[in-house]
Amino acid sequence: MSALKETSQKMYVLDTNVLLHDPRSMFSFQNSLVGIPIMVLEELEQFKRETSGRGKNARETVRYLDQLREKGNLSEGVSLESGGTLRILFSPEHYADNSPLNTGIMDNEILLTAASYKQQGYDVKFISKDLNARVKADVIGLPAEDYLKGHVAVDEFYKGWIKIKVPSVELKQEIPATLQAMAKEQPFVINEYILVESQHNPFNYRIFRYTGGPREFKVVIHPQFAWPLEARNPQQLMALDALLDPTLDFVTLIGPAGTGKTFIAMLAGLHEVLVAHAYQKLLVSRPVIPLGPDIGYLPGDVQEKLHTWMQPIFDNAEVIMHAANRSARKEQPLLLDNSSQDDEERFFEKNGKEGGHKHKNKFKNKEKKPSLGTVNDLIHHGKVSLEAITYMRGRSIPYQYILFDEVQNLSPHEVKTLISRVGQGSKIVMCGDPSQIDSPYLDFSSNGLVIASDKFKGQQLFATVYLETSERSSLSSLAGELL
Repeated sequence: MSALKETSQKMYVLDTNVLLHDPRSMFSFQNSLVGIPIMVLEELEQFKRETSGRGKNARETVRYLDQLREKGNLSEGVSLESGGTLRILFSPEHYADNSPLNTGIMDNEILLTAASYKQQGYDVKFISKDLNARVKADVIGLPAEDYLKGHVAVDEFYKGWIKIKVPSVELKQEIPATLQAMAKEQPFVINEYILVESQHNPFNYRIFRYTGGPREFKVVIHPQFAWPLEARNPQQLMALDALLDPTLDFVTLIGPAGTGKTFIAMLAGLHEVLVAHAYQKLLVSRPVIPLGPDIGYLPGDVQEKLHTWMQPIFDNAEVIMHAANRSARKEQPLLLDNSSQDDEERFFEKNGKEGGHKHKNKFKNKEKKPSLGTVNDLIHHGKVSLEAITYMRGRSIPYQYILFDEVQNLSPHEVKTLISRVGQGSKIVMCGDPSQIDSPYLDFSSNGLVIASDKFKGQQLFATVYLETSERSSLSSLAGELL
């Protein structure tokens, strides 16, 4: 009887990709037996040499196992603080002789090891983030599940805003009565935006942000920029409100291609650095992950290599620069903050303006206002910095507007590392499209951008906006729908 009870124990067998996704996954199954097939250790050995986040997670997993090894024999089982037990699993000899799976493939060996313990009487559940592995597990009669810790269901995804319809007469009220009534019945999430539309005219609307304070709602209006640029739709207006609010230290912008995520973030960042002087510098970074087959090594130093990867940033910044420089011909434009009089004179000369005057405070607007020049001018004068995410670990970044683009390609652990780099007086903005993920171990529900947005939901210093309207072109919008 006792033997039967022993072999009917619940066992969760972890696939390699689960540990690569979350090194602490082995501690997530309370009061249960956690099994790691010996072949998983072989695969971790291959991955741990990588310099990517996947390699880092492989090394971290091995370190955890080494620490547990000191508590006992891993092949016999080591007690975990979660109340469970961890074991390294070995496949019995000749078990796979009649298997429909090819035993020469490592993934199949892992599946067959899990299946062998099910045959011994254990209540086995195979945990994998590989869809095909779960399908093959079902073929051989092995229950399988995705690893769902740090997982946000698509239908539960927090967009950061909701839409309500009211009689048009309510839009003339300071705070629509319907909105106030909703807040009393079921409070909104802190910093959630409410798009209040007329019942009969969707173009007649107002936007509010729930602050949870004494007045509860903040009226969102179009910001006044120094350049002839503005939001094109309600969601872009919400995004600008969040990006320009100094009380919000963390903002995420999520949405399909062409919705203006990067452009809006760059516009707000340049305004905050060059006009409002709220930050000393705009720091921009994005993962170095190619869309297709890599073209190999790029020549030059770090900045020259980054230029190619940062081309989308240059594209968006050039549009803003063009608008700013055009308006500079009609009225006094903006002045860059220069670190020295000589630099200022050279900058003025390059842009066809007089220089040489001294200024009392380099963080203030000057009497003479030359054009912005180019993005390279901003980089040269220390107002824009392009950085590689690879070198972010260990840094502390104070008094900067920090923009990370294409964050959907980062794991939750990598996003945590980036957020923890933020120093005193800085603001961090993360943009991305969860439907365009290049990492083989991430999807819409498990990437770092979506997970971070979900975890920070309701925090006073955080806001997120899902942008759904493409402003790039009709073709771009149609491609997003059809492809």
